[in-house]
Amino acid sequence: ASAVLSASSVPRSRSRSQKGFKGRSRYAWGYCIRAMSKENGSATLMGAKRLWLEEEIQDDLKWIYSVKSILHTEVSDFQDVELLETGPFGKVLLLDGKLQSAEADERVYHECLVHPALLHHPNPKKVFICGGGEGSTAREVLKHKSVEKVVMVDIDKVVCDFCEKHLEDNAATFKDPRLELIIDDAKAQLENQQDGAFDVIIGDLADPVFGGPCYQLYTQEFYESIVKAKLAPGGIFVTQSGPAGVLAHTEVFTPINKTLASVFPKVVPYLQHIPSFADCWGWNMAFKSAEVALPLPEGELDARIQDRLSGGADSLKFMDGVSWTGVTALNKIVRASVENEQHVLTVASPKFIHGKGVKQVDF
Repeated sequence: ASAVLSASSVPRSRSRSQKGFKGRSRYAWGYCIRAMSKENGSATLMGAKRLWLEEEIQDDLKWIYSVKSILHTEVSDFQDVELLETGPFGKVLLLDGKLQSAEADERVYHECLVHPALLHHPNPKKVFICGGGEGSTAREVLKHKSVEKVVMVDIDKVVCDFCEKHLEDNAATFKDPRLELIIDDAKAQLENQQDGAFDVIIGDLADPVFGGPCYQLYTQEFYESIVKAKLAPGGIFVTQSGPAGVLAHTEVFTPINKTLASVFPKVVPYLQHIPSFADCWGWNMAFKSAEVALPLPEGELDARIQDRLSGGADSLKFMDGVSWTGVTALNKIVRASVENEQHVLTVASPKFIHGKGVKQVDF
């Protein structure tokens, strides 16, 4: 006979009100008892003590994964910053207990965010990144040989310093002379740039959650008065757009698409499953010019990757011409929602995805 019992307990999370709801990650020690004896069926304590981390995806849905070790932790004025070694995803970066990036699949996310926009631009030289403090977005941008300057603005210096120190793949990014890192509010910094200054602007911001400041950077006002103005002729804007699976895509993915379409003449929505995010994730790419020919053929995209990127096709793990065709082929449910979406996001009428920080864990 074989049976497994698990018992877990978690202390109440500490919460703070500064800059919105903050809190510690939720860890649970699990003790495993396995019945091993074939003769009398008695249970033997194996001494298996495992650490688990639980994330709340929505009010009635949580998931939990194993943590092999807690590698580093810090606390900034804005959020708790943690680097963990996990069972399913390798090293993961958490901000306020919410997984931001995982070693196992972060290149899928960041290649989708960065390369379609830069490859659709004829000659991207200047790029502005809103957020992106971990450095992975800048890492991908800097693979493009044409890029002369990248301005990355993140509000949290602790996150940037932490990631430069502890994320080995990004250490060289922070030392690249083409990168200008500014610790400040991304909206204010972009607003202060010269009009027409950037070929590509990338939104790698926190999700629009209730009580958080980032929702204003997903609004018609921001896109019209700031983003569009700061793009050079023929410029491209791309933003991460939240969960985009068949159940969650109408939360913010389709409203962001609708909002961008109210400002820009052409917008391309696309999505890809990200295992560590527990869903498909979405992006929207907007073009300042109506003259751009879409979609870029698979062969042309592959040729640009080979010609423009340092290391050519070998420098990318996920993105190529066929993959681009795949991520832009939205399923029937999502296509219908994109076509029928009516909500334009404004400061007065925002939408939010689930998430308020870390809560008490109940088992």
